[in-house]
Amino acid sequence: MKNFFRKVAFGLKPDEQIPSDPLAWAQKQVDIIPELNWKGKHVLPEKEMRQKWGDYRYQEDVVIRKKFKNDAKGFERARDQLIKDSGHDYFPNSELSIRHAEAIRGNSPVLAKLWFFWANHFTISDTQMLRHFSTGPYQRDYIRANLNQSFEKMAIEGTLAWPMIIHLDNKDNVGPNSESGKQEWRRKEKRPATLNENHARELMELHTISPNAGYTQEDVIELAKIMTGWRPKWTKKKDLAHDVQFFRKYHERGKKTVLGKEYKAGKKALEAVIKDLVKHPSCKEFIALKLCRYLITDNPTKEMTDPIVKAWEKSDGFLPEVHKAALKVAFEYNDKHQKFQNPENWWLQMINMSGATYAHPVPEHEMDKFVFGYDMSENMKFTDWLLEDLGCNPYASKQPNGYSDISTDWMSTELIIRRLLYAKKAFYKYNVTDLNDYDRHEKIVRNNYDKPDEILKILSKAKTLEERHILLFNLPETLKA
Repeated sequence: MKNFFRKVAFGLKPDEQIPSDPLAWAQKQVDIIPELNWKGKHVLPEKEMRQKWGDYRYQEDVVIRKKFKNDAKGFERARDQLIKDSGHDYFPNSELSIRHAEAIRGNSPVLAKLWFFWANHFTISDTQMLRHFSTGPYQRDYIRANLNQSFEKMAIEGTLAWPMIIHLDNKDNVGPNSESGKQEWRRKEKRPATLNENHARELMELHTISPNAGYTQEDVIELAKIMTGWRPKWTKKKDLAHDVQFFRKYHERGKKTVLGKEYKAGKKALEAVIKDLVKHPSCKEFIALKLCRYLITDNPTKEMTDPIVKAWEKSDGFLPEVHKAALKVAFEYNDKHQKFQNPENWWLQMINMSGATYAHPVPEHEMDKFVFGYDMSENMKFTDWLLEDLGCNPYASKQPNGYSDISTDWMSTELIIRRLLYAKKAFYKYNVTDLNDYDRHEKIVRNNYDKPDEILKILSKAKTLEERHILLFNLPETLKA
C-alpha cells in the first residue's frame, strides 16, 4: 500500500516512519486547517494584495501613460521599472513558496493535495494581472480557509470573492432593465447595458451542477440576471480594487427562474440560488467524480462515487466528511488503479521523497533579499519557469476550467522529456548531502514502493547517481501512484 502515500499526498521522506494505518494517517489530516507552514512576512491577505493590484493599474494606466503619452520607448522603460517596484513578478513566486511549503514541510500533506484540487476546481485563469497579485491569496483566503467547512460555504464565498468577480467579468454584468440600464446617457453614447453570462455559466458548468444537470441557455441567462449588481465600484485612483458589494442600481428588475425555481429580485437571491445548486444531485455526483478522477483513476465508476455522494448527503456537504469518504475509496481501490500524476504533484513528490530541504528555490529567511526594485535571482524564478514549462503553473491556467486530471493530457513525448530534464536539475539543485550516497536511493525506494527489490534492480543498471535519480523519478511506477 506504499503507493497510497503518493496517491493522496507526495510520498514519504527517506527517513520518515511508514504509518502502520495508511487510511487513518490520511483521514486525520482533513479535520483541522493548520497555520501555514510558511511564516514569512509576505503572506499577505487577498484584500491587501488587491490594493497592490489597484495601485499598479493606476500607475500604469493613468500616471505613466499620461507622462509618456508621446514616447512609446519611455513608456516601456517606465512600465518595466513599475513591474520591479510593484512586486508584479515577485508575488507569484512568493505564493509558490507558501504553497509548496505546505506540501513538503507541513504535517498535513493530504490536506495540501486536496487544497490543490479545490484551487484548480475554482480556477482563476491567467487574466487581468490576477496571477501576479490575487490568485494565490484567493486560494489561501477563500479555498484553503474553507476546507473544514461545507461546500456550500466555499461556493458562496468563492463566487463572491473579488478575484472571481473580476476574473469572470461580473463587473460588466448589468441588467438592461435596471436603474443604470435605463439611464439616458447609455442611449446617447450607444452603450447599452448588457448581461454578461460568463460568471453564471461557469458557476453552473464548472463549479456546481455541471452540464449533466440538463440546464438550458435560458437558465444561464436567468442566473446572470440574479448576479447583476455584484461588483466592486470603480474609482480613478484604485480602479476596481474595492470590496465587492451589491449595487441595486445595476440589478435586473423582476423575478427570475433557474431550473424551474423562482427567485425574487434583490441581494438575497444569489446566495439562495447557490444553496440550491450545491444541493442538486448533479452537483454531488460531479464533485465525487472529480475527486475520484484526481485521486484514483481517469474513469471512476459509480461504485467509487456512491460512497462520496452518501457522505455528502449525510453531512450536508461538510467537506472533511466528503474528503474522508474520498480517501477511503482511494484506499480501497488502491491496488486496482494507478493514477498518473500531474506535473506539479510529480515535482513535489520527487522533492519530498528525496528528502530535500526544498520548499522553494529561495529559503524563507532569504526572501527579504529580493526587495522590490531589483531583479529577482534566477533561483527565485526557477519554479515558476519549471511549472510553466511543464504546462501546470497553478496561477497561470489559460482557461477557467483549470488543468486536466486526465492522464493522456500529460503524456505527450515533449512533456515526458521535460520531466527527464527537470529530474536532472532537481538532482543538482536541491540534493541533500547524503543523496550522493547510494544508500539514499535505497531508502527512498523501500519507503515508497511495494516491490522495492524490483525497482532497485532496475536502478542498479544506472552508471551514475545522477542517472539513478533521473531513472527512479521517471519510472512508470513513479509517474503513476
